[in-house]
Amino acid sequence: MTMFINFLRSLILSIIFSFIAPILFFGGVLLILSIVSLLPGLQTVTGIIATQISKFLATFGSGMPIQGLFVICLTCSFVGALFDTYVYYRCQILRLDS
Repeated sequence: MTMFINFLRSLILSIIFSFIAPILFFGGVLLILSIVSLLPGLQTVTGIIATQISKFLATFGSGMPIQGLFVICLTCSFVGALFDTYVYYRCQILRLDS
């Protein structure tokens, strides 16, 4: 029973961190772009890059960047859960072999 509880705790943490990682990535990139846009002469370049990021996210969200970010986050959390389940399975197999 303890192994199952440890697996669930690991799985939930993996899902949460995998969900938050794309939010931090895209948020960090947009934050850096907004800071760089304060430099004279770089407003146009950073504006174009931010628009392209917004269009990229809108592609996955049926025209809405927030929905696109949510879809990417859900996909990453699903992949994180699959990876954590695979690692748990491999750990069990390697434990039985030794």
